[in-house]
Amino acid sequence: MADPATEEFLAHRNLLFTVAYEMLGSAADAEDVLQETWLRWAGVNLDEIRDRRAYLIRITTRQALSRLRALGRRKESYVGSWLPEPLLTTPDVADDVALADSVSMAMLLVLETLAPTERAVFVLREVFDVGYDEIAETVDRTPATVRQIAHRARAHVAARRPRRTVSAAETRDALDAFRRAVETGDLRSLLAVLAEDVVLVGDGGGIRQAIPRPVAGADKVARLLAGGWRRVAEVASMVPAQVNGYPALLVRLDGELDTVVAVRFDDGLITGLYAVRNPEKLSRMTRETTLSRRATMPG
Repeated sequence: MADPATEEFLAHRNLLFTVAYEMLGSAADAEDVLQETWLRWAGVNLDEIRDRRAYLIRITTRQALSRLRALGRRKESYVGSWLPEPLLTTPDVADDVALADSVSMAMLLVLETLAPTERAVFVLREVFDVGYDEIAETVDRTPATVRQIAHRARAHVAARRPRRTVSAAETRDALDAFRRAVETGDLRSLLAVLAEDVVLVGDGGGIRQAIPRPVAGADKVARLLAGGWRRVAEVASMVPAQVNGYPALLVRLDGELDTVVAVRFDDGLITGLYAVRNPEKLSRMTRETTLSRRATMPG
C-alpha cells in the first residue's frame, strides 16, 4: 500500500499536470515539473499541511514559472514558428467546457502572449479557481497586486481569445467540410469554410519541413493546402481525433503520424490552422492524456 504522501500526490497528479501544461504548453516540460514537484512534496510533513491541494498547486506553479522563464529563452532560438505540444485527450475533457477551452490550441497561444506571472495568475484564478490570497503566496505578490494582475490578464486574454466558445459538434462539422475540400482540392469549398483573415502556422522545429512563417489570407492558405495535399495524396490520409479537448485532424503518411492539425473558429469560420510536424512534439499522440481540474479522489 502506498504511503500517504504518495497517495495524495497520485490523487492530484492529473490536476497538477494540467496546471503545468497550461503554464508551459509542453507536455514534456510539464512532466519534468511534476518530477520536481514530487521531490519537494516527498520531503514535507503532511501533518503541517492544512490544504494539501493548494500546497501541491503552489509547488507546481513555482516550478512551472521557473521553467517558463527558461523556456522563453529556448524559444528565442527555436527554428521557425513555435506551437504548443498537442495532446490526444480523453473524451471527458470535452465535457468540461471551461477546461477544454483553457487547453485548446487557440487559448494556449493566447496565453503565450502573457508575461510569466500574468499567465500563472490567470491560469490559477480563471481555470482552477484558486483564491487571491493563495495565488499571492504562490507568486510572491500581495493579494491587491494579484487582483490587479488578474484584471489585466483577463482583459488581455478577452481581447485575443475566440469570440465565443464553439461546441465540439460545430468544430467537427466544419472540420469534416474542411477535410473534404482539401482532399478533393475544391478551392471554392475550402474558401467557404476559411475566414478572410485565416492564418496557417506550421511547426517543424527545424526537424521536419514546415512553412517558415505564418501564411495569412483565405486565398493563399487554400491554394497552399490544396497544392500540398495533391503532392502527397497517394500516401496520405486525414483522420479525425480529439486533440486538446476539441476535434482536430491527424495527417498520416504511409500510415505514420506526420502532422497534427488543430483549428480555431470564430463566427462559424476557421480563423486559425495550427499544423504541428515537429516529431518531438508528437510523442504523446500515441496515447490519451487525462487532464483535470479536480483530484481523482478525496485527499
